[in-house]
Amino acid sequence: MSAIKYPFITEKAMMHLEENKLQFVVDTRANKNEIKDEVTKMYGFTVTDVCTMTTMKGIKKALVTFEETDAAHEIATRIGLM
Repeated sequence: MSAIKYPFITEKAMMHLEENKLQFVVDTRANKNEIKDEVTKMYGFTVTDVCTMTTMKGIKKALVTFEETDAAHEIATRIGLM
């Protein structure tokens, strides 16, 4: 099972980049530790915090905060968001 499905990009999600945070749509069965481990393994940056939320449509999103400065910008550039 892959915890991360795809990055979640909206105007508000792009504002979180300034706070060194990225949003991802994740599997509904994934917990915070699984999300943290997978993001660290995929992108190579240390994750300090994971906040999860489930939308009214049943989609689970994770707001991931990184320890390194500009880690979110680096990842967004790598995956073609910027």
